[in-house]
Amino acid sequence: MLKTEEKTKIIKKLNVHDKDTGSPEVQIGLLSEEIDKLVLHLKKHPKDFHSKRGLIKMVVKRKKLLNYLKKISEKRHKDIVKKAGLK
Repeated sequence: MLKTEEKTKIIKKLNVHDKDTGSPEVQIGLLSEEIDKLVLHLKKHPKDFHSKRGLIKMVVKRKKLLNYLKKISEKRHKDIVKKAGLK
């Protein structure tokens, strides 16, 4: 779970306009950070199947958001992939 300070830092880095908190770019950034933290947790606790299921759900949600963003704007998709450090 991300702390409030971490969330605000990610939102400020990826927002489209000043009061943006729910654009696909922000959602992808927040999900990516949560996924990174959960992967570290699962390296320590490989038998935590409930967290593994949550990780898979987050990865699928991020993939859907990336596909949506690619469909509406190729440029925004490329920018968020670069900023979030995705492949």
